[in-house]
Amino acid sequence: MPAAFSEEDRERITELLLERGRELFTTRGLGKTSLAELVEPAGMAKTSFYAFFDSKEALYLELLMRQAPEVTRSFREALAAAGSAREGVESIIREGVRTATGDPLYRRLLSHPEELAAVTRKVGPEEAERSRPYVLEPMLEFIRRAQERGDMTDADPMVIVGAIQAVSYTVVHADELGPNYPQILELLTTSIAKGLTTEESR
Repeated sequence: MPAAFSEEDRERITELLLERGRELFTTRGLGKTSLAELVEPAGMAKTSFYAFFDSKEALYLELLMRQAPEVTRSFREALAAAGSAREGVESIIREGVRTATGDPLYRRLLSHPEELAAVTRKVGPEEAERSRPYVLEPMLEFIRRAQERGDMTDADPMVIVGAIQAVSYTVVHADELGPNYPQILELLTTSIAKGLTTEESR
């Protein structure tokens, strides 16, 4: 039976597990990370892990949930500074690329989508969806407002989100694209923004 922990111990150990999880998940991946490695910094038995998280996947999801509000804030700030629908699309793309480039966990998700699928299978679709609104809502709000003004194509908002997010996947292929990667990324960004918005949004 896992040992009882004081509230202070629970807070301290939870942070240790999250820190260790981030380190291992981003460098080795979910599948290659063991419970023994996760609990090592806390100096406790593997079975005690379950007093804090139901599974490795639940720990992974908690890491995403803790980062989600900051991602939302950065997207909202980028959109607030945009002067048109076209600039808004470009801002979303650039912010997504910045997040994928600068945040090891999100970069890992882009390059290893099977890990998010594993999290969803383990914790269940409803639980896994908890982080989704944080990332999606700022984009969907912007898209719907732009569509109402006639500044954006009337395609399904989720299809537009998919087109915008697709540009972020170039981040994981930057090395394959070679020295022209920055120019390729910029051309993709401006082309997608132009294709999704109307002449009136210039």
